[in-house]
Amino acid sequence: MLASDYIVRFLKEKGISDVFGYPGGMVTYLMESFDRSDNAPRAHLCYHEQACAMAACGWAEMTHLPGVAYATSGPGATNLLTGIACAFFESLPAIFITGQVNTYEMRGALQVRQRGFQETDIVSMAKPITKMAVCVDDADKLQDILEQAYHTAMEGRPGPVLLDIPMNVQRTEVNPSEGQTVWKQKPPEQDPLVVARQIVQALSLAKCPLVLAGHGLRTAGQRSLFRNFTKITGIPVVTSMIAVDTLSSNDPCNFGFIGAYGARYANWIINHCDVLVTLGSRLDCRQTGVNKSLFAPGARIYRVDVDPKEMTNRVHDREIQFAISLEMLMPALVEAATRSHFQFEDWKDLCAEAKKSLMKVDKPNPGNQAAAQLAQYVSPDATIVTDVGQNQVWMAQSFPIKEGNTMLFSGGHGAMGYALPASIGAAIAKPGMPVLCCTGDGGLQMNIQELQTVIRENLPIKIVLFNNHALGMIHHFQEMYFSSNYVQTDATKGFTTPNFFSIAQEYGWRTARLGEMPTEKLKSWMTDDEPLFLEISLPQTTHVFPKLGLNKPIHEQEPPVDSSIFLKLEKELDRIQQSMEAKG
Repeated sequence: MLASDYIVRFLKEKGISDVFGYPGGMVTYLMESFDRSDNAPRAHLCYHEQACAMAACGWAEMTHLPGVAYATSGPGATNLLTGIACAFFESLPAIFITGQVNTYEMRGALQVRQRGFQETDIVSMAKPITKMAVCVDDADKLQDILEQAYHTAMEGRPGPVLLDIPMNVQRTEVNPSEGQTVWKQKPPEQDPLVVARQIVQALSLAKCPLVLAGHGLRTAGQRSLFRNFTKITGIPVVTSMIAVDTLSSNDPCNFGFIGAYGARYANWIINHCDVLVTLGSRLDCRQTGVNKSLFAPGARIYRVDVDPKEMTNRVHDREIQFAISLEMLMPALVEAATRSHFQFEDWKDLCAEAKKSLMKVDKPNPGNQAAAQLAQYVSPDATIVTDVGQNQVWMAQSFPIKEGNTMLFSGGHGAMGYALPASIGAAIAKPGMPVLCCTGDGGLQMNIQELQTVIRENLPIKIVLFNNHALGMIHHFQEMYFSSNYVQTDATKGFTTPNFFSIAQEYGWRTARLGEMPTEKLKSWMTDDEPLFLEISLPQTTHVFPKLGLNKPIHEQEPPVDSSIFLKLEKELDRIQQSMEAKG
């Protein structure tokens, strides 16, 4: 069979049902193989290679299998890079395939910039943002390289790989050996039962214990077991922003997400715990603040991460690190928790009081109000995909998560334009699943061409456009630190927006505006199986609060809070600690 036919067969055997790509000269053999092979993965055309890569990310989030995207050489390959970076920083398994010029057209050792048309060394460009990037210049190596690529993407901390395949290699006849290559998985560096017992013992002896749930719980497919763990222990939980869907909003153990735009009460709680267990969270500066010594200053941190390299970024000296996968650890944690006794009701009551007191500080702005209002129209099992900017934070802060909801972000790479193509990938991964695509007037224009993809495939995606006619995050930053000189962020100085409503209609979308349609009709449109474009108009000065000030600790968000609220909470904390010490 042709090498391109074998690639298609390989992907199908690995359970990959869909791939995303854009036509180009150096991938024509691969395109042909997807089209003619029996039971081949469905190849979905997006209208920009960046969107193909981001759609593969959305698909991977929902399936926990490698998302696959392909593109031709040169600009096709370089256009994938932003989406590849998204997969890398969000720890999503992905296989990116780029076509390359024929091996006899490649520059090789010649001291020229380019020999073949659209020849580009994409492997060197992609290496810093992939787990593996290779040029498959010999068809005889293809079978082994594909196996290596798949397992590299999946094992340990998931991530993307890139295979650059010259056109003449794609059309070479290959004779793959029967049976799958036996891939030896790396043994765990630490015993999960030993680790679980140590963590559970620390939690059971703590006066003010806390768990920080990270995105790693989702990528490891462990949200369900984690929810069991919290029901058994009753332990207070905070999350990272991109893990806000770990627990439902009304779960009694859920005390919000921490960090720069996190809940004030979550940041207060994490800074007053005495034992902190982090599960699959990077603890980057958006979570800890720049001065890490001020993060959870009195806590002993038990840090779990599958990637030992992440833990080279230590928070402070009282940090105990466990390099182990959550797939192995969570069953052991649940087992250990069922054999232990936990008693920290006073601490949990104080967490609830902190939540009640600090929720009143910030007045809801129109963005938060709109995010909360959306809940009445959205299916309880919907997947919500956010873009980057104010819309992302409003949804994380104010959209009430139900147990069946999943919320996807471009959190680490923070790529504007992510929401629409990632929504496409998510919708294709789970046919019939409702998808809410939340974006802003800046982010939508980054990949607006994918409106056509949704219409062509009739995907049940509901776009919600938060439109304040400005690049809101930077606009606010300019207001605070640059004397309201809105350079390139609103219409006064260069940033203008089109009539999105009319554009969506030209693409064939049903359209609606929030507040201009009867509630029951809008609810019907928001929950049916057809695409819908919903616009929410917001004042240009709609801001995000609370927010972290420059170089301040996370518990000192802006605008400032009346210090008497904190003094009252800290007095109660002292009372709890003294009471527990008296009890021994």
